[in-house]
Amino acid sequence: MQIRETRGTELPLLQDIERAAGQPFRAVGMAEIADDEPPGLDELARWARAGLSWVAVGADDRPVAYLVAEPVDGGLHIEQVSVRPDNARRGVGRSLIEHAGAHATAAGLTALTLTTFAEVPWNAPYYARCGFRTVEAEALTAGLRAIVAREAACGLDRWPRVCMRRALPGAAGEGSAPVALRRRAGA
Repeated sequence: MQIRETRGTELPLLQDIERAAGQPFRAVGMAEIADDEPPGLDELARWARAGLSWVAVGADDRPVAYLVAEPVDGGLHIEQVSVRPDNARRGVGRSLIEHAGAHATAAGLTALTLTTFAEVPWNAPYYARCGFRTVEAEALTAGLRAIVAREAACGLDRWPRVCMRRALPGAAGEGSAPVALRRRAGA
């Protein structure tokens, strides 16, 4: 597997990956999540133009997974990471997360953050194995509070959710400049 920046022509493939990656939510009683539409092409294009969209590709150079992120309060917030189910459990998602972490470190950011479902095995428990720790509500930064509030407004809090953070190597401290946020959550 190789990780590289997303090409504009691949954006519809990211939507296909998202739809496929959502299907396992049916098995845990979350059909609404499985049925949720992926980010629109315009939104995906914004992440790609910003250099904050990466794909994992096989030997055929076709994406099988993707990750999109944005700077939030001195960290890099993972908005979405999705892996096609037929490529799951092969370290593809973890490779994308590590790539995002290296990008964030090089940019001088202090942490990776994400919001996710607390009780879905391939969500919070998986991210904990990747070194993320739950951030308690009182410790959320302004930008993360805004993300959590937006997710609640979209109904994602129907199921228990958590915000998680992983400090990056060499992080000296926390930044405080919020950046524009988007609705998508579900990393």
